[in-house]
Amino acid sequence: MAKVLYENDAPIDALKSGKVAVIGYGSQGHAHSQNLRDSGIEVAVAEVQGSDNYKLAQEHGFEPKDIPGAMKGADLIIMTLPDEITAKIFNENIKPNLEPGQTIGVCHGFNINFGLIDVPVDNNVVMIAPKGPGHLVRSEFVKGGGVPCLVAVEQDKSGKGREVALAWGNGIGGARAGILETTIKEETETDLFGEQVVLCGGLTSLIKAGFETLVEAGYQPEIAYFECMHEVKLIVDLMYEGGINYMRYSISNTAQWGDMISGPRIITDETKKEMKKILGEIQSGEFAKEWIDEYNNGLKRFKALYEADHDCQLEVVGRKLRKMMSWIDSKEV
Repeated sequence: MAKVLYENDAPIDALKSGKVAVIGYGSQGHAHSQNLRDSGIEVAVAEVQGSDNYKLAQEHGFEPKDIPGAMKGADLIIMTLPDEITAKIFNENIKPNLEPGQTIGVCHGFNINFGLIDVPVDNNVVMIAPKGPGHLVRSEFVKGGGVPCLVAVEQDKSGKGREVALAWGNGIGGARAGILETTIKEETETDLFGEQVVLCGGLTSLIKAGFETLVEAGYQPEIAYFECMHEVKLIVDLMYEGGINYMRYSISNTAQWGDMISGPRIITDETKKEMKKILGEIQSGEFAKEWIDEYNNGLKRFKALYEADHDCQLEVVGRKLRKMMSWIDSKEV
């Protein structure tokens, strides 16, 4: 059973008298920067001058610097950059300016786990990975709560890596909700697996296949949308609150019976074999290589796959129906 750490286990003092540099003011970057500052820690933000995120950081009261300027004198350097550009920015802008004893912090272990960046032995490498998007990390902190986090120490030259990481996790509110100890390897591989097999890849493919099956059988697309897309939130909210058991408790006996006898016909032993194959591709680094190669080659397949789904019938019908739902703050991109 994983050990869960709370505020008393994660003293913030390790960062109180020092400075933190946050490289990138995107989804996670804006949340970590503001939360740490509100926790009484000095924060320097690095962003590209003139960019939207640069302007946003200014609106939030920061004076963004270039990367060397933000890093100078920082005890902890948090990289909140997209996986696909982290190695380039680290090798060109961060590594040449690293001072011995500085700690590199990551929010996801991708580049460390797959050896895409090589942090000098004189520096610590730690991770705080919030289990939620940046806007939630910020909003929960403002409410007085926090988002659960994972903590890992990959490289500990100073012997204080864990202390610094836990102070960081406390400073963004994670210790209010609980911080679980893990490793970079475990976080990276389970995170990628969850995204591909369940949370994103598995769920979107299941929704699309269900919608198409009903429409191809002659049912109205709007009805198919409600059954296969719209109501997913209702079921997920129940599971979020009380697991599968609470969801089943909350639905009709008919729905519960259908769940238990039909679900295993959809997710079969063959499906699980494919899940294991995907996990193997993640563990071996095959997926990471494929993704970085795709990015370096101009994202042609990525863009083609995205566009194919963007205007599929499910999405077209959904955009129309969401306009009718005044209670939904519809996000159309």
